[in-house]
Amino acid sequence: MNFNFKKNFYIENFKIGFNEPTFFIAEIGSNFDGDIERAKNLILLSKQAGADAVKFQHYTASSLVSDPGFKSLGQSLTHQKNWKQSVFDTYKKASLNSSWTKELADFSKKNGIIFFTSPYSEHLVDIVDDYVPAYKIGSGDISNINLIEKIAKLGKPILLATGASNFFEVKQAVETIYKHNDKLVLMQCNTNYTSEKSNYKNLNLKVLETFKKHFHGVILGLSDHTFDEISTLGAIALGAKVIEKHFTDSNARVGPDHPFSLNLKSWPEMIKKARLLEQSLGDGEKKVEDNEKDAYIVQRRSVCAKKFIPKGKVLQKEDLTFLRPLPSNGFHPYEINKIVGKIVKKNIDINYIITKDIITDQDI
Repeated sequence: MNFNFKKNFYIENFKIGFNEPTFFIAEIGSNFDGDIERAKNLILLSKQAGADAVKFQHYTASSLVSDPGFKSLGQSLTHQKNWKQSVFDTYKKASLNSSWTKELADFSKKNGIIFFTSPYSEHLVDIVDDYVPAYKIGSGDISNINLIEKIAKLGKPILLATGASNFFEVKQAVETIYKHNDKLVLMQCNTNYTSEKSNYKNLNLKVLETFKKHFHGVILGLSDHTFDEISTLGAIALGAKVIEKHFTDSNARVGPDHPFSLNLKSWPEMIKKARLLEQSLGDGEKKVEDNEKDAYIVQRRSVCAKKFIPKGKVLQKEDLTFLRPLPSNGFHPYEINKIVGKIVKKNIDINYIITKDIITDQDI
Protein backbone atom coordinates (compact mmCIF):
# COMPACT_ATOMS: atom_id res chain seq x y z
CA MET A 1 0.00 0.00 0.00
CA ASN A 2 1.26 3.47 -0.89
CA PHE A 3 0.78 5.92 1.97
CA ASN A 4 0.37 9.66 1.78
CA PHE A 5 -0.69 10.83 5.21
CA LYS A 6 -1.50 14.47 5.92
CA LYS A 7 1.65 16.30 7.00
CA ASN A 8 -0.40 18.92 8.84
CA PHE A 9 -3.75 18.80 10.59
CA TYR A 10 -5.49 20.31 13.57
CA ILE A 11 -6.51 18.90 16.91
CA GLU A 12 -8.96 21.61 17.91
CA ASN A 13 -6.98 24.84 17.55
CA PHE A 14 -3.53 23.24 17.72
CA LYS A 15 -1.79 22.61 14.42
CA ILE A 16 0.11 19.34 14.34
CA GLY A 17 2.77 19.21 11.66
CA PHE A 18 6.37 18.94 10.52
CA ASN A 19 7.17 22.62 11.04
CA GLU A 20 4.96 23.15 14.08
CA PRO A 21 5.79 23.16 17.81
CA THR A 22 5.76 19.81 19.57
CA PHE A 23 2.33 18.86 20.92
CA PHE A 24 2.55 17.76 24.56
CA ILE A 25 -0.06 15.46 26.08
CA ALA A 26 -0.35 14.95 29.82
CA GLU A 27 -1.60 11.41 30.26
CA ILE A 28 -3.69 11.47 33.42
CA GLY A 29 -4.45 7.75 33.15
CA SER A 30 -5.66 6.54 36.53
CA ASN A 31 -3.90 9.28 38.50
CA PHE A 32 -7.20 10.95 39.40
CA ASP A 33 -7.62 8.14 41.95
CA GLY A 34 -11.34 7.71 41.41
CA ASP A 35 -12.14 11.33 42.29
CA ILE A 36 -13.58 13.72 39.70
CA GLU A 37 -12.36 16.75 41.66
CA ARG A 38 -8.83 15.35 41.57
CA ALA A 39 -9.28 14.81 37.84
CA LYS A 40 -10.20 18.47 37.44
CA ASN A 41 -7.27 19.57 39.57
CA LEU A 42 -4.87 17.50 37.45
CA ILE A 43 -6.31 19.13 34.35
CA LEU A 44 -5.52 22.56 35.83
CA LEU A 45 -2.05 21.50 36.93
CA SER A 46 -1.32 20.00 33.49
CA LYS A 47 -2.19 23.32 31.90
CA GLN A 48 0.03 25.19 34.34
CA ALA A 49 2.89 22.76 33.69
CA GLY A 50 2.78 23.50 29.94
CA ALA A 51 0.77 20.63 28.50
CA ASP A 52 -1.30 21.27 25.37
CA ALA A 53 -3.74 18.45 26.07
CA VAL A 54 -4.85 16.07 28.79
CA LYS A 55 -5.71 12.48 28.03
CA PHE A 56 -7.75 10.03 30.04
CA GLN A 57 -8.56 6.36 29.51
CA HIS A 58 -12.09 5.05 29.17
CA TYR A 59 -12.43 1.41 30.12
CA THR A 60 -14.30 -0.90 32.41
CA ALA A 61 -12.58 -3.81 34.06
CA SER A 62 -15.10 -6.26 32.61
CA SER A 63 -14.58 -5.03 29.03
CA LEU A 64 -10.80 -4.90 29.35
CA VAL A 65 -9.49 -7.87 31.31
CA SER A 66 -10.36 -11.49 32.02
CA ASP A 67 -10.28 -12.02 35.76
CA PRO A 68 -9.90 -15.82 35.49
CA GLY A 69 -7.43 -15.33 32.66
CA PHE A 70 -5.06 -13.29 34.81
CA LYS A 71 -5.50 -15.62 37.74
CA SER A 72 -4.64 -18.58 35.51
CA LEU A 73 -1.21 -17.08 34.89
CA GLY A 74 -0.35 -18.08 38.43
CA GLN A 75 1.70 -14.95 39.01
CA SER A 76 1.62 -11.23 38.30
CA LEU A 77 4.04 -9.93 35.70
CA THR A 78 5.79 -6.59 35.04
CA HIS A 79 4.71 -3.71 37.28
CA GLN A 80 1.48 -5.53 38.14
CA LYS A 81 3.36 -7.75 40.60
CA ASN A 82 3.48 -4.75 42.95
CA TRP A 83 -0.29 -4.29 42.95
CA LYS A 84 -1.90 -5.23 46.25
CA GLN A 85 -5.20 -6.21 44.64
CA SER A 86 -5.92 -8.47 41.69
CA VAL A 87 -5.49 -7.09 38.17
CA PHE A 88 -9.26 -7.08 37.70
CA ASP A 89 -9.95 -5.27 40.97
CA THR A 90 -7.15 -2.75 40.36
CA TYR A 91 -8.55 -1.84 36.95
CA LYS A 92 -12.05 -1.68 38.38
CA LYS A 93 -10.92 0.78 41.03
CA ALA A 94 -8.83 2.84 38.58
CA SER A 95 -11.43 3.12 35.82
CA LEU A 96 -12.99 6.43 34.85
CA ASN A 97 -16.72 6.86 35.32
CA SER A 98 -17.92 7.47 31.76
CA SER A 99 -20.71 9.72 33.05
CA TRP A 100 -17.97 12.26 33.91
CA THR A 101 -16.89 12.63 30.29
CA LYS A 102 -18.89 15.72 29.37
CA GLU A 103 -18.05 17.46 32.63
CA LEU A 104 -14.33 16.84 32.23
CA ALA A 105 -14.40 17.84 28.56
CA ASP A 106 -16.25 21.07 29.36
CA PHE A 107 -13.90 21.82 32.26
CA SER A 108 -10.86 21.32 30.03
CA LYS A 109 -12.27 23.58 27.33
CA LYS A 110 -13.10 26.27 29.88
CA ASN A 111 -9.49 26.20 31.09
CA GLY A 112 -7.90 26.27 27.65
CA ILE A 113 -6.55 22.75 27.36
CA ILE A 114 -7.54 20.02 24.89
CA PHE A 115 -9.34 16.95 26.25
CA PHE A 116 -9.36 13.51 24.68
CA THR A 117 -9.12 9.87 25.66
CA SER A 118 -8.32 6.28 24.78
CA PRO A 119 -11.58 4.32 24.61
CA TYR A 120 -10.94 0.63 25.19
CA SER A 121 -14.12 -0.74 23.63
CA GLU A 122 -16.32 0.02 20.64
CA HIS A 123 -19.18 0.86 23.01
CA LEU A 124 -17.05 3.46 24.78
CA VAL A 125 -16.14 5.03 21.44
CA ASP A 126 -19.83 5.83 20.99
CA ILE A 127 -20.01 7.32 24.48
CA VAL A 128 -17.01 9.69 24.13
CA ASP A 129 -17.24 10.67 20.47
CA ASP A 130 -19.20 13.89 21.03
CA TYR A 131 -16.56 15.18 23.43
CA VAL A 132 -13.20 14.44 21.82
CA PRO A 133 -11.41 16.05 18.83
CA ALA A 134 -9.01 13.11 18.45
CA TYR A 135 -8.49 9.53 19.58
CA LYS A 136 -5.54 7.74 21.15
CA ILE A 137 -5.33 4.01 20.51
CA GLY A 138 -3.24 2.35 23.20
CA SER A 139 -0.51 -0.16 22.45
CA GLY A 140 -2.55 -3.01 23.86
CA ASP A 141 -5.15 -2.53 21.13
CA ILE A 142 -2.78 -2.43 18.15
CA SER A 143 -4.11 -5.86 17.12
CA ASN A 144 -7.75 -4.98 17.84
CA ILE A 145 -8.59 -4.29 14.21
CA ASN A 146 -12.33 -3.89 14.73
CA LEU A 147 -11.78 -1.12 17.28
CA ILE A 148 -9.14 0.56 15.13
CA GLU A 149 -11.39 0.52 12.08
CA LYS A 150 -14.36 1.93 14.01
CA ILE A 151 -12.27 4.84 15.26
CA ALA A 152 -10.67 5.43 11.86
CA LYS A 153 -14.07 5.75 10.17
CA LEU A 154 -14.93 8.69 12.42
CA GLY A 155 -12.41 10.81 10.52
CA LYS A 156 -10.80 12.43 13.56
CA PRO A 157 -7.02 12.51 14.09
CA ILE A 158 -5.67 9.28 15.54
CA LEU A 159 -2.67 8.74 17.77
CA LEU A 160 -1.53 5.13 17.56
CA ALA A 161 0.90 3.76 20.16
CA THR A 162 3.04 0.81 19.12
CA GLY A 163 4.48 -0.63 22.34
CA ALA A 164 5.26 -4.37 22.53
CA SER A 165 4.51 -4.90 18.84
CA ASN A 166 6.39 -5.89 15.71
CA PHE A 167 6.48 -4.19 12.33
CA PHE A 168 3.87 -6.50 10.81
CA GLU A 169 1.37 -5.51 13.51
CA VAL A 170 2.17 -1.82 13.11
CA LYS A 171 1.77 -2.01 9.33
CA GLN A 172 -1.51 -3.89 9.68
CA ALA A 173 -2.92 -1.25 12.03
CA VAL A 174 -1.64 1.63 9.89
CA GLU A 175 -3.15 0.11 6.74
CA THR A 176 -6.49 -0.30 8.52
CA ILE A 177 -6.45 3.35 9.53
CA TYR A 178 -5.32 4.63 6.13
CA LYS A 179 -8.25 3.01 4.34
CA HIS A 180 -10.51 5.49 6.12
CA ASN A 181 -8.35 8.23 7.61
CA ASP A 182 -5.17 10.09 6.64
CA LYS A 183 -4.64 12.00 9.91
CA LEU A 184 -2.31 9.82 11.96
CA VAL A 185 0.34 10.27 14.62
CA LEU A 186 2.39 7.08 14.77
CA MET A 187 4.02 6.80 18.18
CA GLN A 188 7.00 4.72 19.22
CA CYS A 189 6.38 3.27 22.66
CA ASN A 190 8.09 0.90 25.05
CA THR A 191 5.42 -0.81 27.12
CA ASN A 192 7.21 -1.14 30.41
CA TYR A 193 5.90 0.69 33.47
CA THR A 194 8.58 -0.10 36.03
CA SER A 195 10.45 3.24 35.68
CA GLU A 196 13.76 1.37 35.93
CA LYS A 197 16.88 3.00 34.46
CA SER A 198 17.57 -0.19 32.52
CA ASN A 199 14.52 0.55 30.36
CA TYR A 200 16.44 3.14 28.37
CA LYS A 201 18.24 0.48 26.36
CA ASN A 202 14.86 -0.74 25.14
CA LEU A 203 13.35 2.59 24.06
CA ASN A 204 14.60 2.08 20.48
CA LEU A 205 13.85 5.63 19.41
CA LYS A 206 15.37 4.97 15.99
CA VAL A 207 12.17 3.11 15.15
CA LEU A 208 10.87 6.60 14.39
CA GLU A 209 13.20 6.65 11.38
CA THR A 210 11.73 3.33 10.25
CA PHE A 211 8.20 4.73 10.54
CA LYS A 212 9.20 7.81 8.55
CA LYS A 213 10.69 5.65 5.80
CA HIS A 214 7.74 3.28 5.40
CA PHE A 215 4.71 5.50 6.05
CA HIS A 216 5.02 8.58 3.87
CA GLY A 217 3.88 11.80 5.47
CA VAL A 218 2.96 10.30 8.83
CA ILE A 219 3.45 12.49 11.88
CA LEU A 220 5.83 10.89 14.36
CA GLY A 221 5.29 10.74 18.09
CA LEU A 222 6.40 9.20 21.36
CA SER A 223 4.29 7.63 24.08
CA ASP A 224 6.66 7.03 26.96
CA HIS A 225 6.88 5.84 30.54
CA THR A 226 10.40 6.81 31.57
CA PHE A 227 10.80 9.22 34.44
CA ASP A 228 12.64 12.15 32.85
CA GLU A 229 12.99 14.13 29.63
CA ILE A 230 15.78 12.15 27.93
CA SER A 231 13.44 10.12 25.72
CA THR A 232 11.46 13.24 24.86
CA LEU A 233 14.51 15.15 23.66
CA GLY A 234 15.80 12.17 21.68
CA ALA A 235 12.45 11.65 19.99
CA ILE A 236 12.10 15.32 19.06
CA ALA A 237 15.60 15.28 17.58
CA LEU A 238 14.51 12.32 15.43
CA GLY A 239 11.41 14.14 14.20
CA ALA A 240 8.67 13.45 16.74
CA LYS A 241 6.04 16.20 16.87
CA VAL A 242 3.78 14.69 19.56
CA ILE A 243 4.90 13.63 23.03
CA GLU A 244 2.74 11.82 25.57
CA LYS A 245 3.92 11.36 29.16
CA HIS A 246 2.03 10.41 32.29
CA PHE A 247 1.43 13.26 34.73
CA THR A 248 0.79 13.33 38.46
CA ASP A 249 0.89 15.86 41.26
CA SER A 250 2.84 13.43 43.47
CA ASN A 251 4.81 10.26 42.80
CA ALA A 252 4.26 9.29 46.42
CA ARG A 253 0.55 8.67 45.90
CA VAL A 254 -0.70 5.09 45.76
CA GLY A 255 -1.91 3.95 42.36
CA PRO A 256 -0.75 2.02 39.27
CA ASP A 257 0.41 5.06 37.28
CA HIS A 258 1.84 7.42 39.92
CA PRO A 259 5.33 5.85 40.27
CA PHE A 260 6.46 6.43 36.66
CA SER A 261 4.61 9.70 35.98
CA LEU A 262 6.30 13.04 35.55
CA ASN A 263 5.39 15.53 38.25
CA LEU A 264 5.00 19.24 38.90
CA LYS A 265 8.76 19.73 38.78
CA SER A 266 9.86 17.35 36.04
CA TRP A 267 7.08 18.10 33.55
CA PRO A 268 7.80 21.87 33.22
CA GLU A 269 11.52 21.09 33.05
CA MET A 270 10.85 18.71 30.15
CA ILE A 271 8.85 21.38 28.31
CA LYS A 272 11.56 23.99 28.87
CA LYS A 273 14.32 21.76 27.50
CA ALA A 274 12.17 20.58 24.60
CA ARG A 275 11.45 24.14 23.49
CA LEU A 276 15.17 24.95 23.58
CA LEU A 277 15.85 21.83 21.53
CA GLU A 278 13.22 22.85 18.98
CA GLN A 279 14.99 26.18 18.54
CA SER A 280 18.35 24.45 18.14
CA LEU A 281 17.12 22.09 15.40
CA GLY A 282 16.65 24.97 12.94
CA ASP A 283 15.40 24.63 9.37
CA GLY A 284 18.07 22.32 7.94
CA GLU A 285 19.54 24.92 5.56
CA LYS A 286 23.30 25.27 6.00
CA LYS A 287 24.10 28.96 6.15
CA VAL A 288 25.92 31.61 8.15
CA GLU A 289 23.54 32.19 11.03
CA ASP A 290 22.68 35.67 12.26
CA ASN A 291 24.66 35.23 15.47
CA GLU A 292 27.74 34.04 13.51
CA LYS A 293 28.13 37.04 11.23
CA ASP A 294 30.67 38.82 13.41
CA ALA A 295 32.53 35.56 14.05
CA TYR A 296 32.56 34.98 10.30
CA ILE A 297 34.56 38.18 9.86
CA VAL A 298 37.08 37.65 12.67
CA GLN A 299 37.68 33.90 12.18
CA ARG A 300 37.86 33.68 8.40
CA ARG A 301 41.18 34.20 6.62
CA SER A 302 41.58 36.63 3.76
CA VAL A 303 44.29 37.02 1.14
CA CYS A 304 47.08 39.22 2.53
CA ALA A 305 50.51 40.46 1.46
CA LYS A 306 53.22 37.98 2.42
CA LYS A 307 55.85 40.72 1.96
CA PHE A 308 55.99 44.33 0.90
CA ILE A 309 54.37 44.70 -2.54
CA PRO A 310 55.20 47.89 -4.47
CA LYS A 311 52.66 49.80 -6.54
CA GLY A 312 52.40 48.50 -10.11
CA LYS A 313 53.59 44.98 -9.34
CA VAL A 314 51.83 42.04 -11.00
CA LEU A 315 50.69 39.78 -8.18
CA GLN A 316 52.08 36.23 -7.95
CA LYS A 317 51.14 33.44 -5.56
CA GLU A 318 54.44 33.76 -3.74
CA ASP A 319 53.47 37.36 -2.84
CA LEU A 320 50.41 36.23 -0.92
CA THR A 321 49.43 34.54 2.34
CA PHE A 322 46.19 33.90 4.26
CA LEU A 323 45.46 35.64 7.57
CA ARG A 324 42.48 36.65 9.66
CA PRO A 325 40.18 38.65 9.48
CA LEU A 326 38.01 38.72 6.35
CA PRO A 327 36.43 42.14 5.75
CA SER A 328 33.59 42.45 3.27
CA ASN A 329 35.94 43.79 0.57
CA GLY A 330 38.56 41.07 1.08
CA PHE A 331 39.16 37.83 -0.79
CA HIS A 332 38.69 34.28 0.48
CA PRO A 333 41.72 31.97 0.20
CA TYR A 334 39.85 29.98 -2.43
CA GLU A 335 39.60 33.19 -4.51
CA ILE A 336 43.38 33.59 -4.82
CA ASN A 337 43.27 32.91 -8.55
CA LYS A 338 41.09 35.99 -8.96
CA ILE A 339 44.00 38.06 -7.65
CA VAL A 340 47.04 36.43 -9.25
CA GLY A 341 47.94 38.34 -12.42
CA LYS A 342 46.36 41.62 -11.28
CA ILE A 343 48.30 44.87 -10.86
CA VAL A 344 48.29 46.61 -7.48
CA LYS A 345 47.35 50.29 -7.51
CA LYS A 346 49.42 51.29 -4.48
CA ASN A 347 52.07 50.03 -2.10
CA ILE A 348 50.94 47.21 0.19
CA ASP A 349 52.83 46.58 3.43
CA ILE A 350 53.51 43.08 4.72
CA ASN A 351 50.46 41.31 6.29
CA TYR A 352 48.03 43.93 4.98
CA ILE A 353 44.79 42.65 3.49
CA ILE A 354 44.44 42.65 -0.27
CA THR A 355 41.16 44.47 -0.82
CA LYS A 356 39.14 44.79 -3.99
CA ASP A 357 39.82 48.50 -4.32
CA ILE A 358 43.64 48.22 -4.53
CA ILE A 359 43.95 45.89 -7.48
CA THR A 360 43.12 46.43 -11.13
CA ASP A 361 40.06 44.92 -12.72
CA GLN A 362 42.04 43.62 -15.69
CA ASP A 363 44.61 40.85 -15.98
CA ILE A 364 48.03 41.64 -17.48
